[in-house]
Amino acid sequence: MSQTTGVKDEHYNLISVLYHALQGSETVGQYMQDAQGSEELTQFLQNTQQQYNQIAQQAKKLLGQQLSQA
Repeated sequence: MSQTTGVKDEHYNLISVLYHALQGSETVGQYMQDAQGSEELTQFLQNTQQQYNQIAQQAKKLLGQQLSQA
């Protein structure tokens, strides 16, 4: 963001990562419905969704820390 606006904004960046990770998790959840019948694909999508959820949790934790220090 700082390249575009000239202002560094860690809060915006964390919120953006959090949003996109949650959106990715939701999207993968929709893909899992289509993957029924393929155990390998279902497992891959479950792992992918777990990774998105872990990223979201990390971003949420970091954002909380940043906001409590502000």
